[in-house]
Amino acid sequence: MDVRDLSDANADTDARLVRRLAGDIDGTFEDLVRAHQDHLYSGIRRLVGDSELAADLSQDTFIRAYKALCSYPPSRVRQLKLRGWLWTIALNVVRSNARNQSRRPRQSQLPAERTADASNQPETRALNSADEQWWRDELGHLPTHQRTAVVLRYVGELSYVEIATATKRPLGSVKSDVHRGLAVLANRLEGRIPS
Repeated sequence: MDVRDLSDANADTDARLVRRLAGDIDGTFEDLVRAHQDHLYSGIRRLVGDSELAADLSQDTFIRAYKALCSYPPSRVRQLKLRGWLWTIALNVVRSNARNQSRRPRQSQLPAERTADASNQPETRALNSADEQWWRDELGHLPTHQRTAVVLRYVGELSYVEIATATKRPLGSVKSDVHRGLAVLANRLEGRIPS
């Protein structure tokens, strides 16, 4: 299944969720979370580099989404492009967290405590592999706008239009960010593979 097929399937699922949300937010919200929690968490995890923080920020994203939905009239809910709308909220949550973190002193936690807490989680075990670490590092070296665009496109499975909306960047810039980010990653990967 290619990215276009995934986008179509996601759009169908989102259209059904939006119709149901317009009539019953409380009864449908759990389904919205189930449909979007994995890709939101994975994308946020790649943006912030910390699994516990990503879980907190994902939860905060859904809390904000729920509050927003409750304040919208049904006609506005029906017009939502759900995936892009959720990613707009998620990016705002990530940015807000980064601002807040830069304003307060860091509390240190002993490395042994931190690894003991997270080491039994499957996500942590998978991310500890050398390849995953390399990809995380390489994504981290990309400029923020390229990293965000690549993660939203290939982890969040957003269309270019949805990414442009979520990041408030022109469509051409988003396409360029994805293209350039992938080119940088491909060049670095090529340099890593022995001839």
